[in-house]
Amino acid sequence: MPRTERPPRLPAVLLEGLFPSPQLLTGRLAASTVAMYTRDCAAYVAFCGYDGVAAGQAETLRRWRTYLVEDTRLSPHTINRMLAAVKRVLKEAVVQGIVAPAGVGACATVEGVSVVALRQRLKATARVRLTPAQMRQLCDAPDPTTLLGLRDRALLATLAGSGCRISEVVTLTVGQVSARDGGYVLQVLGKGQAQPREAPLSQEAYTHLQTWLTQRTAQGVGLTPALFTAFAGPRPTARRLTAGAAWCAVRKYARQCGLAHVKPHDFRRFVGTQLAKRDIRQAQKALGHKRLETTAQHYVLDDLQVGLTDGLY
Repeated sequence: MPRTERPPRLPAVLLEGLFPSPQLLTGRLAASTVAMYTRDCAAYVAFCGYDGVAAGQAETLRRWRTYLVEDTRLSPHTINRMLAAVKRVLKEAVVQGIVAPAGVGACATVEGVSVVALRQRLKATARVRLTPAQMRQLCDAPDPTTLLGLRDRALLATLAGSGCRISEVVTLTVGQVSARDGGYVLQVLGKGQAQPREAPLSQEAYTHLQTWLTQRTAQGVGLTPALFTAFAGPRPTARRLTAGAAWCAVRKYARQCGLAHVKPHDFRRFVGTQLAKRDIRQAQKALGHKRLETTAQHYVLDDLQVGLTDGLY
């Protein structure tokens, strides 16, 4: 019977001498991506039995693909990401002359798995579609009579009023909020971007932010540039709010509203979907997508119009 545990993940030090280090991609990819590639490559080396020769062979990589399918319950997206990590590192090692192209080059031909064939492993709750009424309920859930409630109300309103990723929101500083043309924008350095982009900020979110910052300053926390800061018990601190803590806040209020499986990214999905209904190109710009196809694929989720086929004959 297939095992359900994840493949072993080993410290990066065990890659030394057995497999090219993903650190080769430092400066090419984000640090978080390099760290993920390191874990994936370590799992691959463990599967190879710490055989550096086998690790560079396409046959071994195909066997690892089979193992990930048959002996784990990983989603097809995760399996394909792990395969891509190994191939990317090997490709870079060839370019830099660290390993010989012979043999390794064939690894590039190893295909990923079919998402359709493994669709039963996809999480049904991976994408939660929020309605405007549910979003209003969520954003009104924090208690505005407490400082923590003011922060969380500003946090949820910023997520719902900008479409930014949670990683972008928690790293915002006061200086990244600005007024323009009678409205407000955020200067956001997003995923894969070298230059900041402008993201919209709703009037409601801006108002909640100003209330939160004013009250935080009154509590003696006014010197930090971070827009969202953490709490130590009931007291605010100058420490930046972490993405993990923001996740917990979102989940907390979603449970209060009786909404299951809501994640911070569902706020971005809500903004993208609502904007795409009006103007898909404005949705693309607001979300910071390089390609319009990305917006169309993931954020055009209009409901089927009832009665659409009436009167066809």
